Amino acid sequence: MAQGKLKIHTENLLPIIKKWLYSDKDIFVRELVSNACDALHKLRVLREQKECEFADEELCIEVQVDKKERTLKFIDTGLGMTGDEVEKYIAQVAFSGAEEFLSKYKSQNAEDQIIGHFGLGFYSAYMVSTKVEINTLSYKKGAEAVLWSCDGGSDYTLDPGSRATRGTEITLFVDKESEEFLEESKIREILRRYCSFLPFPILLNGEKINDKDPLWMKPASECSDKDYLDFYHQLYPMDPDPIFWIHLQVDYPFHLKGILYFPKIQKRFEWNQSNIQLFCNRVFVSDSCKDLIPEYLTVLKGALDSADIPLNVSRSTLQMDKTVRQLASHVSKKVSDRLVTLHQTEREKFLAAWPDIELIIKLGAIQDDKFYDRVKSALVWKTTKEEWTTAEEYLERNREKTKEKIFYAPDEKSSSHLLELYKDQEVIYATSPVDTALMNTLEAKLSNVKFQRIDAAVENELVDATREKTLLDADGKTQAAKIADFMRGALGIDKLEVEAKSLASNKLPALLVISEEMRRMRDYMALSGQSLPFSLTDKRTFVVNTNSPLVTAIYGLQQKQPALAKEMARHLYDLSLLSQKEMEPGQLSDFVKRSNEVLEGLLLKKE
Repeated sequence: MAQGKLKIHTENLLPIIKKWLYSDKDIFVRELVSNACDALHKLRVLREQKECEFADEELCIEVQVDKKERTLKFIDTGLGMTGDEVEKYIAQVAFSGAEEFLSKYKSQNAEDQIIGHFGLGFYSAYMVSTKVEINTLSYKKGAEAVLWSCDGGSDYTLDPGSRATRGTEITLFVDKESEEFLEESKIREILRRYCSFLPFPILLNGEKINDKDPLWMKPASECSDKDYLDFYHQLYPMDPDPIFWIHLQVDYPFHLKGILYFPKIQKRFEWNQSNIQLFCNRVFVSDSCKDLIPEYLTVLKGALDSADIPLNVSRSTLQMDKTVRQLASHVSKKVSDRLVTLHQTEREKFLAAWPDIELIIKLGAIQDDKFYDRVKSALVWKTTKEEWTTAEEYLERNREKTKEKIFYAPDEKSSSHLLELYKDQEVIYATSPVDTALMNTLEAKLSNVKFQRIDAAVENELVDATREKTLLDADGKTQAAKIADFMRGALGIDKLEVEAKSLASNKLPALLVISEEMRRMRDYMALSGQSLPFSLTDKRTFVVNTNSPLVTAIYGLQQKQPALAKEMARHLYDLSLLSQKEMEPGQLSDFVKRSNEVLEGLLLKKE
């Protein structure tokens, strides 16, 4: 068996790093500032070990933009490097000094976290530069400054440096294709995006960029409501105040800090877009946490910071592993616990926020069994009795009347005329676009439960048997049957069943009945961007009320003005379609035309 060592040619590797490792050129600023931050962290750790002395005020990072000289400088007052260290850590591509440092020293301060891990960040400088120089002086006594210079090829030079104080100065000679990075405003924008929460002062041409620590670093007990609101508006300046928030501080089995906010839902809110900012050791990584946050929580906003999050080599995206799944599960638990606590202890606040949080709770209940088990006591609906109830509470109160059925209306306003039939029963309002899917979930979880929309069937309880028109005429037909025959002929719609019933209320002249199963299937297809075949959507029943004065008048009109009676019957059907939101957009113009004709006919009759 033959053995050997891989031969890596830096003249081939550096162009790959320059072109392919980082998807965004802006990243080089983040990487160089992060390296400077690590140099300051390391120096602080060395002070703990009694290997050096300095004042905290000495620690800072400065970025200098010189458009005339076409240079960018990144200067830190960290531990610096000796000539040997430059050759060891800079000249060896992908050799991480952070790993070696951590193996030798361990800080007692939890905030002294080293950012770098892969040893590649420095080389991001070549994405925008023709040449890079490092002028550095080590903190070690008797050390001499050194100057390292390389144009991005495999050769470099190492000469005596000019730096007189401890730290490192990296100079980028910006190429012609990257002149945008010689604009101070551009660098300021990048620094504020990636480095606003780093723990050391960052100066851009003398102007301080980061002015406060992130709120997630403080204990929740030390944060006021104003602190949370101010931090939210720092992250999202144009947003209205959030509803409430969750402060996360986890140390086991992983490290996670952050603050998640429940935002006010705006009309143009992007439901499928992640709104949480992801940080690693206070360095901004991404504004997409889709893999870290369950889908039903993507509506949340805020920031999460964890050193344990596995990132790819360019530190730009998450890599899925056990830790990410644990983090997602933990975030879900914290959110559900907060919702339940709010429901139990601040019920009025919870109910006031319901329009903004119901989608989170309902989607979570549908998609995650564990989430459902935790939040089911806070999964509520408003009822026609102006109360709030869970499905189990509704059943407990109404089992004698409704048996195992839960009656619901699609909304409060447009269903008011139908609710006249249910004035002696309790009905819940199911106004969310995911309610149909949620009902399927609850029917599977709660034994012998069936949700039924109020216009899905005409129950026996809605019929007044004492007023049924059951007398037979000479042809052996009841008046109810004759009214149904007239309506059926006047409408002339294939596959539309027409029934005449003695409804308990006189106020509702007619309604369109579509089975619960058909509505569920139609809602499901609509959510998935599809539509039911035309043959299935035609299956519906038009129920006219034999106790309605309007129906009686239309039926009686056929003897004197049959054409107008037919138009009135059609108009009654269209009104049912319109009130139950079943009218197609293309039918509206015909409805308006027919309405005008009916009004004209009635007025001419009076003349």
